[in-house]
Amino acid sequence: MIGAAPEGLLLLDKPSSKTSFTMVAILRKKTGQQKIGHAGTLDPFATGLLVMLLGRRWTRTSGVFLNHDKEYEATLRLGVETDTYDCDGQVTATADIAPTDADIVQVLQGFQGEYLQTPPMYSAKKVGGKRLYDLARKGVVIHREQQACHLTTTLISYCYPDLKIHVKCSKGTYVRALAHDIGERLGCYAHVSELRRTRSGPFTIDAAVTLPDLDLMSREEIQNHLFLPDGL
Repeated sequence: MIGAAPEGLLLLDKPSSKTSFTMVAILRKKTGQQKIGHAGTLDPFATGLLVMLLGRRWTRTSGVFLNHDKEYEATLRLGVETDTYDCDGQVTATADIAPTDADIVQVLQGFQGEYLQTPPMYSAKKVGGKRLYDLARKGVVIHREQQACHLTTTLISYCYPDLKIHVKCSKGTYVRALAHDIGERLGCYAHVSELRRTRSGPFTIDAAVTLPDLDLMSREEIQNHLFLPDGL
C-alpha cells in the first residue's frame, strides 16, 4: 500500500456473524491505521451501521459519538425466550400464545418516553469490576440496577410469531432487553431474531460502506469516504 493511513470517521455496514472487533481488525489490515475504535458496538448477529474512528485524534473523541441517540429495526420472535435475549442464545422458555393486533398496539404504547431497563446478564456492562457476560457464562446471575432510557417504539409489521418494530433510543439502551420486556408484558416471551442499526447521531446507514465495497477500495478511496466533523 502507498500513502498515509486514513484518518477520520468511516461508516461501515456490518454484516451478520461478524463482531465489531473483527471489523476493527479488517480495517487495520486494509488501511494500515492501527489506532481504530468505534462509536458503539453491535452484537455478532446484528447488522447495520458502525461508526468507525480512524486515527488517534478521532479515537480520543469516541465519547462524543457514543452519547448519540441511535435507531434500529428489530424483528422479535414471539413465543420463545433465550438466555441472551437474542437468536444466538439457548432457549429457556416457550409459550403457545399468539397476541392479537390490539395486544401488540397496547403493549408498545407502554414503551414510549422514559423506560427503566435492567441490563441483560449477557452484556459487556461491568458490575463490581466484572463483565456481566463473564459471570453469565459461569451460570452466575446477579442483581443489576435498572437504568433509565428514553425511546420511541413504532410498529412496522406483525404476523405471528414475528413482530417488527422501529426503535429510536438513547445511549446505553439494550434492544435485546427491550424485546425481552415486551415479551413479558405480552405474556408470551420474546427474543430478537434480527437487528439492524439504521442511524447513530447524524449518521445513517445510507452512507455506509459494505465489506465487499471496502475490499475493492484503495487507501485514497477510503480517505475520500471519511467524515471529518467540525469542532472536534
